[in-house]
Amino acid sequence: MVRRSSTSPASVFAKAYQRNLKAMTRATLTGGKRLAGQVQRAAAQINRPPPGPGDWLPGVALGPAGARRFHLYRPPDLVLAPGEKLPLMVMLHGCGQTGRDFAVSTRMNRLAARERFLVLYPEQDRMANAHGCWNWFERRSGKADAEVATIVAAVDQVMLLYPADRDRVAIAGLSAGASMAALVATRHPARFQAVAVHSGVAPGAAKSASTALGAMRGRHMPPVFTTAVGKAMGAAAQFTTLPPLLVLHGDADEVVAIDNADNIASVWATATGARPGTARVLQRGQRYPARLTDFRRLGRTMVSVCEIDGLGHTWSGGLGSQPFSDPRGPDATRMVWAFAQRAFRESTKK
Repeated sequence: MVRRSSTSPASVFAKAYQRNLKAMTRATLTGGKRLAGQVQRAAAQINRPPPGPGDWLPGVALGPAGARRFHLYRPPDLVLAPGEKLPLMVMLHGCGQTGRDFAVSTRMNRLAARERFLVLYPEQDRMANAHGCWNWFERRSGKADAEVATIVAAVDQVMLLYPADRDRVAIAGLSAGASMAALVATRHPARFQAVAVHSGVAPGAAKSASTALGAMRGRHMPPVFTTAVGKAMGAAAQFTTLPPLLVLHGDADEVVAIDNADNIASVWATATGARPGTARVLQRGQRYPARLTDFRRLGRTMVSVCEIDGLGHTWSGGLGSQPFSDPRGPDATRMVWAFAQRAFRESTKK
């Protein structure tokens, strides 16, 4: 006689379900541990100080965009005179970068150690943008202005905790960081004495992610400062108080068209009533040549444009081993700081 199994179909299903549940739990725990390890390693990499002497001080700023990490570079062996305060350079990284990446690529810290100034590196949150881009283009949704306010909150925190000089603050950025730097300066012109835009887009050129690509290709002139408005302002001799602007851009940039350099220079020159001078060529050793044009008003340089032959979508003169960095270009780091120093001096004469 054939013996029947006493195991019911329901119990077989229950046992199979339990086995699968245990397997899924083990896989989830293993994956969770692996993900946690990846997060810990990423955090350790971000917080690891860049090469060179000095302090790499972590912080968190709270603003309308939420919390944003930042690092402040402080030169080594600082001995300040009573009441002495140091200039502050704010550096906004590009897409696919962290603040640490930007510090290593530009070597701004090395210059800061020599020239005695502080450097602030705000950090975009990957939850806010999966590629690590500052959302300079999200003006319709309000994200752009929220991030502007949060970056300014980081500056305020540094001012509160460290000996930074409110009258000597400059902001610079690359790519999305450049576009955000320009937007920050237009929203808070009295807070910054100089702004440098490397391979960026003029503020107002895009209102959303869908229009950002066209703006990057140079298709949109910003509607904020039109030519008609500029002429009217010129007739009334009432110009905006935008800080002086340095524009750097490579003519081989395939990500952000070099037309954007002319666009943002035109916007700034119109708004400040500045007029272009004669272009001159800069050539140092075997580095790429560059064409420089200054726009001046009442003896003060309000816009300086540097168009670099052969440079792609990279920081000019940066560390060659890093992405988005080309050592064959003119030293943008030195140019940015020299421009800021001149703006600091000229601002005291106003």
